[in-house]
This record gives sequence, structure tokens and C-alpha cells, in this order.
Amino acid sequence: MAQNPMFNENAFKRAKVEHQRGFQTPQDEITPEPRYTARGEVTAGAMTLQGTINKTFFLLFICVVGGMLSWTNPQVWLPYTWIILLVAFGIAIWTSFKPAVARFTAPIYAFLEGTFLGAISAMYNAQFNGIVFNAVAITILVFFFMLALYKFQIIRVTRGLMIGIFSATLAICVLYLGSWILSLFGVNTAYLSSSSPLSIGISVVVCIVAAFNFLLDFEFINQMTGKYAAPKYMEWYAGFSLLVTLIWLYLEILRLLGKTRSR
Repeated sequence: MAQNPMFNENAFKRAKVEHQRGFQTPQDEITPEPRYTARGEVTAGAMTLQGTINKTFFLLFICVVGGMLSWTNPQVWLPYTWIILLVAFGIAIWTSFKPAVARFTAPIYAFLEGTFLGAISAMYNAQFNGIVFNAVAITILVFFFMLALYKFQIIRVTRGLMIGIFSATLAICVLYLGSWILSLFGVNTAYLSSSSPLSIGISVVVCIVAAFNFLLDFEFINQMTGKYAAPKYMEWYAGFSLLVTLIWLYLEILRLLGKTRSR
């Protein structure tokens, strides 16, 4: 299914199969396997939309705590930002292949990413005072705006839309990866980092694509909670995946505002 790379249908199917075969986490030992009532309602022990939202906000809180820690002491954290980012990336890959560990790895990932974001944000704010507050406010507004669009079905998540957003997201990944490789060979990639109209335009498009990924995330969680009745620990996995999109959107908005301030 096309969307946030962390949200793949195979991961949810794999979790369901593991659960049915008796693979248990500590929480599963005290929580019964999901069952349906005669009316098709999911009983206790199954992943729910509300539970996923709660886990997402909890992870966001941990991320903010980590961010405040590095925000107040950026000079201590900045030299280690790339190390932190690499460790967080490794945890993300591990979690994507082993969703059952998300209840343990997701909070660690959230804290590490928070410290990374706090240090980077402090650097931006030192150059452009007030830019971080604006970036955070816009990110929150975009999240709830996209949630409203999905909740009230103003935009319907059709297969065509999924394919379009997935293709755009993949194109952005290729663009970023290709530009990074080119920069290693001394090729000028100012079209991504400068304050030129082209660079700003690219950032606007990336922000829009990142925002539309929320629609796919919401739709996928809604389908998985109703169709597969995934085990409870998948709420942590889904919350972790939503956090990935939130962080991506925040960074892109921060970069976009930085470019516009530089003009």
C-alpha cells in the first residue's frame, strides 16, 4: 500500500500472524487475543484508533522533552547530532522489521529525534529569531487540518490518491538521495539549500507532499484497526510511524521558513 514507509500492510499482517501463532510480548501475556462480537465490534486486546492517537501524543511528548533538553544546551548536543540521527535511523529500521518491539523502541526513537530537533532548531532560531515557534505552530495546524479533511471526508483517500502521493514521496526521496550523492562529488546542489525561487518552490512542494502523507496514515490506521484487528502493541508501531511524518513535516517547514527569511 502506498504511504508512509513505516506503514506497510505486510507489517500489520505479520503482527497478526505472529499473534495467532502464539508469539507474545509481556503485554500480550495479560491481554487476551482480539476477538469480535456478533456485531463485529473489536474486544479488548486489539489495536484501536483511539489507542493509536493516545500513543502518538505520548511519543510526541517524549520528543518535546528531548527537544527542550538539547534546546537549552545546543552547544553540548550539536557536535553529536549526526551520531544521534544515525542511531535513531537504526532504531527506526529495526522497528519497521520488528513491530513487536515498538513499545520499547518508539519512546527511545522519540527522545533521540527530540534531542536532534532541539539542537537543529536552536541553530535555526539563533539565526532567525522566532522561526521555531512559527514552524511548530504551522506543523500542528497542518496536522489537525489534515485530520479534519480526513475525518469529515472532504478529501477521500482513493487508490489513485494513494498512488499519486506515494509516487511524489518516492520522487522526493530520490531527489534528496541523488543530491546528496552529487554533493559528495562536488556538484552544486544549491537548488535544495539556497533561498532561490526554485529552492523555495521545491520546499513548498515537499511540505505539501509531507502533509498529504497524513491522509494516508489516517486511512491505513483506520483500515488496520477495523480489518485486521492487529494486536495492541501495534498502537505503538502506528504512533511511531505517525511521529516519523510529523518530524519530516516539521523539518521541511523549518527549512522553508529559513529560506524565506534569508531572502
